Amino acid sequence: MHFIIDGSGWLYRAFHALPPLTAPDGQPTQAVLGFGNMLRKLLRQHDPEHLVIVFDAPGKTFRHELHSEYKAHRPPVPPELKAQFEPIVELVGIMGLPLLQIPDVEADDVIGTLAHATTDEVRIISSDKDLAQLVDGRVQMLDVFKNKVLDPDAVTEKFGVPPERVADWLALVGDTSDNVPGVPGVGPKTAAKWLNAYTDLDGVLENADNIKGKVGESLRAHTEQVRLAHTLTLLRTELELPQTWETLTRNPIDDEALSSFAQRLGFRSWTADSGSSAAKGSAGTQTPSTSPTPAKKDGGGQREIRTTRVQTVEQLEELCKELSAAAIFAVDTETSGLNTRHADLVGISLATTEDHAWYIPLGHNTREPQLELKAVVAALAPLLADRDKQRVLQNGKFDAPILERHGMPLAAPWDDTQLLSYVVEAHERHDMDTLAERWLGHTTTHYEDIVGKGKKQINFRDVPVDIAADYAGEDAAITLGLFTAMSPTLDSDAQLKSVYTELEMPLAPLLERMEARGITLDRDVLADADRDFSAEIDHEEMRCHDLAGESFNLGSPAQLGVILFEKLGLPVLQKTPKGAPSTAESVLEELAASHELPRRILRWRMLSKLRSTYTRALDAAVDPDTGRVHCRFQQAVASTGRLSCADPNLQNIPIRRPEGRRIREAFVAAEGYSLVALDYSQVELRLMAHFSEDPLLTSAFAEGVDIHSRTAAQVWSLQEDTVTPDQRRAAKAVNFGLIYGISAFGLARNLGISRTEADDIMQRFFSAFPRVKAYMDAVREQAHAQGEVRTLMGRRLILPDIRSRNAARRQGAERIAINAPLQGTAADIIKQAMLDIDHKLGNNPDIRMLLQVHDELVFEVRQGMEQDAVESLSGLMTEAAQLRVPLVVDSGIGHSWAEAH
Repeated sequence: MHFIIDGSGWLYRAFHALPPLTAPDGQPTQAVLGFGNMLRKLLRQHDPEHLVIVFDAPGKTFRHELHSEYKAHRPPVPPELKAQFEPIVELVGIMGLPLLQIPDVEADDVIGTLAHATTDEVRIISSDKDLAQLVDGRVQMLDVFKNKVLDPDAVTEKFGVPPERVADWLALVGDTSDNVPGVPGVGPKTAAKWLNAYTDLDGVLENADNIKGKVGESLRAHTEQVRLAHTLTLLRTELELPQTWETLTRNPIDDEALSSFAQRLGFRSWTADSGSSAAKGSAGTQTPSTSPTPAKKDGGGQREIRTTRVQTVEQLEELCKELSAAAIFAVDTETSGLNTRHADLVGISLATTEDHAWYIPLGHNTREPQLELKAVVAALAPLLADRDKQRVLQNGKFDAPILERHGMPLAAPWDDTQLLSYVVEAHERHDMDTLAERWLGHTTTHYEDIVGKGKKQINFRDVPVDIAADYAGEDAAITLGLFTAMSPTLDSDAQLKSVYTELEMPLAPLLERMEARGITLDRDVLADADRDFSAEIDHEEMRCHDLAGESFNLGSPAQLGVILFEKLGLPVLQKTPKGAPSTAESVLEELAASHELPRRILRWRMLSKLRSTYTRALDAAVDPDTGRVHCRFQQAVASTGRLSCADPNLQNIPIRRPEGRRIREAFVAAEGYSLVALDYSQVELRLMAHFSEDPLLTSAFAEGVDIHSRTAAQVWSLQEDTVTPDQRRAAKAVNFGLIYGISAFGLARNLGISRTEADDIMQRFFSAFPRVKAYMDAVREQAHAQGEVRTLMGRRLILPDIRSRNAARRQGAERIAINAPLQGTAADIIKQAMLDIDHKLGNNPDIRMLLQVHDELVFEVRQGMEQDAVESLSGLMTEAAQLRVPLVVDSGIGHSWAEAH
């Protein structure tokens, strides 16, 4: 069998399939990794004798000469992708594979010619619809991403016409991806109907007069366009190629070069023999009630994972014996939904080894054998609660409440591969699919592969047990494999291990309890705010129409652009990637200084967002059983270590605006309680004083003076008591801007002054606070030398772009390097405070921790105990870290969150 890989298609799929990744030297690598993983998988699964990879050559082809607009709308290749082509070519050579890239000829035509140049069976590895016209009984397409083979029947089902009519079909419908014109108004179904009725494109055109209606008129008016489109879409299959199948032969993989290549690019999951000996690996044996994991979509280094279905008491006993004998096991749950308070347990998967898992079906809507929950609880509950055993989960904060509600509480702490990845590589993504690809070279079966997408998605309850078992078993086995792969990195770094074991691991169950508690929402207060916002939105819309002199859709950037830049003649400050004048918020803010309409649009947008995000959405977020809102605290999102909040996101409520405070008024204490809000005061500035050891900055905090007034006095050579409010505001912008590594350009924009003035202010600041400048310079140097920065407690942030050849990315990484130790240390401090408070409170029903938002903690405290609680809790927060300057906590008490903050 002959294999032909559409290299250009693979390149783009690989580039977009993975998050941005970089080698140790800053070179982008995600396309190289994805391409290589897919290639290694293909070699291992099929071990083809004949295989060639075909790439498009740069430059134009005959199709561009026929139609000047052919592919003209495509954006240029991103620099990050272009930089990865050369290492991909290098990799292909190392793996001994032939590659064709012929000038002035499209890869599709090369593929078509190769497919017709042999009588053997051919598999074209691509998902490009143009190539479907090559399919016949001998030639098939293989989409390795979806693990689907496209034979003639599948082509007919997909397009409504057989393969030999696909070019005709494309000519009628048009091809937007290549900018090939079709017949206006003709869609896929109409094209297929015509071709089936009149045999082919010539037959359709000959019978054009018989086709009625507007679509017939359109066909007759575009006859020449259709013929041009057919010439563009029809593949050439009789080219003279510089090489033939006889010369396109595979050579042995250069294992030493592959190992060196992988090490240079930082591909840990690759080994020197993974492409050769592993490529010929045999499938695992099958036993009753056991099946191998189905083939995955993309990637290489696939693991053979056997999953045993536990459907009898005897099998459950066998599983428990294995778990009892194991020092470590992984556990994962499958549920009917994502709401941990209401979702039902559909199944449990467990693994004690990386190649064998067990799946216990419990709630499938099928007639297949399933165990009674009572029996499973009796068997598993003691094992899940056994702290002497190491239990590993991926995002265990989700599984823990599900298991507890079903009678199997998971004793804390547990190991969590999501958190482990977060501590080791905070800048990366931490979902299982990405982790498996990155650490194991294994491509997992995705959830959507099992349940489908969109309207066709089914509930996991309706997934057959055998399919669910393979999917769930893989999750458990891969979780264990990830823990094994990542642990050595953690064990080799005492600081990281402490962050993981002392902060993140114990914090997960605390956050899970906070999520379960939720916070009460006064729906009447929220409804009042919604009505007021709605009325003001209507008012702003009418005012905008008056200012524009006509009605238009305020939510349409295109219509707004016409009003602002064509009718009103306001200057175009920025353009979108497609070349249209930008109406982004930053643009409108600048335009608002000279015209009222942009200012009104900004307010309309703000109110509309608050209404859709909060006053409407929050009411729907109230749990019907508890009457409270239960948000999710996400540990593994913000790379600096800060917690984020979702469903709903309470961190983005604009508390400095009266509208934001209106929303916080709706969050209230339960009956008999008050809300107590405790907020670290200027913690990041205090940390700047600690890290820099600047005497003036340190003394300001030690003396308890207003830091912004002191900065203003130093910058403008004033007495502190003569500083004006405007000067203090400017100094505040300087203080907080420097925390984020702001440039003179950024400061000028924030203060509305010239860059020269901003540069002068920064020079004055650094003259007054020289140790701050020295600290920032030292952090930059450290970041460039080590490629990372650390917090006070040792949390690490890797900076992939710190050595980037792209100046903007490199400078962005430098700004992150300055801010991350400050923001990350602040995150560590409040996490430590939360753990200290939780340890002190225990299960105290009088004081309940509800929320963590930025530098603030919100508690529900029994009425009459508020002052004592403030004193006690504030003390624990100020003692969470020992700094060169005092930590200060501001406090507030009230019935609502707005009153307490």
